[in-house]
Amino acid sequence: MKNKASVVIIGGGVIGVSIAYNLAKAGLKDVVLLEKKYLAYGATGRCGAGVRQQWGTKQNCILSRESVKIFENINDILETDIDIEFKQKGYLLLAYTEKEWNQFKKNVKLQNSLGINSKLLTPQEAKEIVPFLNTEKLLGAAFYDKDGHANPFLTTIAYAQAAKRLGVEINKGVEVKNIYIKNGRIKGVYTDKGFIETEKVVNAAGGWSAEIGKMAGVDLPVYSERHEILATEPVNEILGPMVMSFSYNIYCQQTPHGSFVMGEGPKKSVENNIKSTWQFLESIAEKVTWLLPPTKNLRVVRQWAGYYNISPDHQPIVGDCKEIEGFYMAIGFSGHGFMLAPAVGILMKDIILGNNLTWDVVLDIGRFERKEIINEPSVV
Repeated sequence: MKNKASVVIIGGGVIGVSIAYNLAKAGLKDVVLLEKKYLAYGATGRCGAGVRQQWGTKQNCILSRESVKIFENINDILETDIDIEFKQKGYLLLAYTEKEWNQFKKNVKLQNSLGINSKLLTPQEAKEIVPFLNTEKLLGAAFYDKDGHANPFLTTIAYAQAAKRLGVEINKGVEVKNIYIKNGRIKGVYTDKGFIETEKVVNAAGGWSAEIGKMAGVDLPVYSERHEILATEPVNEILGPMVMSFSYNIYCQQTPHGSFVMGEGPKKSVENNIKSTWQFLESIAEKVTWLLPPTKNLRVVRQWAGYYNISPDHQPIVGDCKEIEGFYMAIGFSGHGFMLAPAVGILMKDIILGNNLTWDVVLDIGRFERKEIINEPSVV
């Protein structure tokens, strides 16, 4: 492990490796990434693997739109032959309340203005896309056929390999113990394997980002929340799009391998606990078999849990820290870091190198103090 680096990135999820790759691609030397377990150990490897552009804020729409462009061309961009299993069969979002339906109308208008050609559907039109969908109580739906799914493990590996080819040192099994600060400036990182001298640290630690912030003496406005997911046995393809409802609190999709992956938001916030529960299995089974009746014949293979790192407005915090010079963060993705990671890596590269931003996206931590908050309404 190097004892000196231009930038140290803490966190070996897809956000961390995307940032590392983009910094190295821009010509920055001596980039070091630290991961305490293995790549994709945290939220990346525990996510639902969805990739959508149907959001309710301009910032999330732009980041997701640009990320999808990268997902579509990732083999050429990263110069890799890894198949990240990116499929685009859409997201079907379901509205069960008037408030939700009115929000869908606003969302689609915003998305269309940004080149995301989503559309509103009647319950019958939704059923034409998913014939076995239970449309009872359904007021309407939104759909975009360019949304889809990708494999988070393979995506992370693809970025990591591309970063290493460009000179990034990726250290797995290395835990950060503290951050050395002098006169309000980053000076280095203490790990269980030694000290690394650096003037720039990127907090991309996901569910552990608040702890990294405390090491830098910064109280970050994020918390980690346990979410649970399950996967079924693989079967022949019967479901094309991801089916999701915010008010019914569920998402369900069929992966390219045939397995169904589904999850729901938590009943309550649970920190420091990523164990799965029988209560989740009971709850999700009741929900999904009502919504998508054929799923009652599926057998569950496994279930697991992971952290959503939640920000106050359910949008990521991407930027530097005014209190500590050289401390940067890409955190608070509220369960959607995987699908935004390709564009966030570019945005963080711009911020760290002091370049003009590639896109007009401002998600700095200062927005909370400035009261410039637009809550993202479209989250499970």
